[in-house]
Amino acid sequence: MAATRTPWLHVIAGCMSSGKTAEVVRLLSRREIAGQSVLLITPARDTRVAPGEVVSRTGTRFPSVVAKDAPSLRDEVLARDPDAVAIEEAQFFGSDLPAIIEELVAGPRTVIVSGLDQDFAGRPFATIPELLARADEVTKLTAICVKCGGEATRTQRMRNGQPASVSDELIVIGGMGGDDTYEARCRACHVVLP
Repeated sequence: MAATRTPWLHVIAGCMSSGKTAEVVRLLSRREIAGQSVLLITPARDTRVAPGEVVSRTGTRFPSVVAKDAPSLRDEVLARDPDAVAIEEAQFFGSDLPAIIEELVAGPRTVIVSGLDQDFAGRPFATIPELLARADEVTKLTAICVKCGGEATRTQRMRNGQPASVSDELIVIGGMGGDDTYEARCRACHVVLP
């Protein structure tokens, strides 16, 4: 007997290297074991891995579908009609995302969203703060600060070995700019140049 679908929004937020992807894969895998249909969607803008799967920093892999924006994400979900859908790197799907997620949750279905809650300068990032406010469940993950070993809640962008300036470009995917890298940092070790 199939389980009754319940509308539910679970938001997983945190800094880089905090285990967001591994947590999404864990939650979807549990649902698959229980016989539920699942769908994982990643943004076309994230080109760090080959399309068709996500790979966590721990090496966990899970099949995925790529969507270019929030409306195409909705189309993918409605075409497949899964019991649960997870959206990776939600900060890249644009301002339409919160309304579309509300529509998908009302399906009814479980929607799991993961993303960075702060940008490299420590500011609330994209639509993640709004999604956190709308969530039925929130998981806030931390990493280990690469400088002091404390609990990291910030994403440090380094440019040519130095902390980035607050006026630098907001999004550089995966440090793909060549000289940009990202590190998990605690509040005390996080530095943003003026």
